[in-house]
Amino acid sequence: MKTALTEMLKIDFPIIMAPMFLVTNTEMMVAASEAGITGCIPALNYRSVEDLAVGLKDIRTKTKKAIGVNLIVNKSNIYWKKQLHTCLDQGVDYFLTSLGSPEEVINESRKQGIKVFCDVVDEKYALKVQDLGADGVIAVNSGAGGHRGNIPASVLVPTLKAKCKIPVISAGGVGTGSGILSMLALGADGLSIGSPFIPTIESPISQEYKQACLDYGAEDIVGTTKISGSLCTVINTPYVQKVGVDQNALENFLNTNKQVKKYAKMLTYYKGMKLIEKAAFSATYKTMWVAGSSIEFSHRIESVKDIIERMKSELKIAQQNLNLTLG
Repeated sequence: MKTALTEMLKIDFPIIMAPMFLVTNTEMMVAASEAGITGCIPALNYRSVEDLAVGLKDIRTKTKKAIGVNLIVNKSNIYWKKQLHTCLDQGVDYFLTSLGSPEEVINESRKQGIKVFCDVVDEKYALKVQDLGADGVIAVNSGAGGHRGNIPASVLVPTLKAKCKIPVISAGGVGTGSGILSMLALGADGLSIGSPFIPTIESPISQEYKQACLDYGAEDIVGTTKISGSLCTVINTPYVQKVGVDQNALENFLNTNKQVKKYAKMLTYYKGMKLIEKAAFSATYKTMWVAGSSIEFSHRIESVKDIIERMKSELKIAQQNLNLTLG
C-alpha cells in the first residue's frame, strides 16, 4: 500500500502508532517499526533529557527504520527545547508536535531534513501550521484518546484534505481494518492509532490498566478537565465517577484568572500527570486511566505485531467486501 505517509517515512503500512504518555516504550517502538508501521514516543516518557538521549540510542540499536518523537511545545513542558535538540542530535526521522506553536521545531528540523507533523483539531490551525512549513497534519478528531478534538473524522478529514496542500493523517476512533479503510476513503493519507496498542504484551503498564481496556468499551469513555485543564478522555471507572470530571470552583477560577492561570495550569498538569502515572503502574483505587473509544475493539492482550497483522487482514477483507458490494 502506498500513500503520502508511507512514501515520506518509508514504511509499508500507513500507520503511526500514536505517542501515548507513560505507555509507549522501546519495545513497542521497535515492534511497530519491524512490523511495517512506525512508532512515535513522547519525549516526556523519559524522566530527563539525558534519559531521552539514552532511550533513543537504545531504540536505534534495535531498528534502523523510521522512528518519531512527540514534543509538547507549550509552557507546561519547560524542557521541550532541550528535548528538541537532543532528538536532533540523535537523528530521529520525524516529530509530532502537540499543544503549542511548532514554528521552532519546524525551522530546526528543516535543516536536517526531519519531517514535522502537527496535531490540529480544525481547519484554522491546520492552515497555520501549513504556512509555517509543517510536512503534514495529524487531524485529531472527536474519537481520539487523550486530548481530543470536537469534530468527527467524517467531517474533519475531508475538510482538511480540501483546504490543505500537505498530507492529512487521521487520529481517533479506529481499531480495525475496516476503520482504516473508511479513513483512507475519506481521503486520509494515513492514520495515527493509539488506544488499541495500550493492552499489548510489550506495553509497560499494569495488568489492571490493560484489563480495563478489554473490559470497558466506547460507551465508557468520558472527558475530564481534571488532568491538564484541557479536555482529556479517560475510562469512566468508579473512581472517576466518584471525583467527577470537571474542575471544582477554585480550580476553574485559578485556571481562568489572568494573573495566575499560567502557573495554575502548570500545577494542574503536574498533579494530573502524577495521578495518571500512579494509576498506570500500580493497583490503586485512584484509577484515572487514559484511553480512547477504540478500546471497543480490544478483546485480548496481543503483541504489537499481532495487532498490526490483524488490521492488515481486516483491511483486505473490508476491501474485498466493498468490491463485491460495488460490483
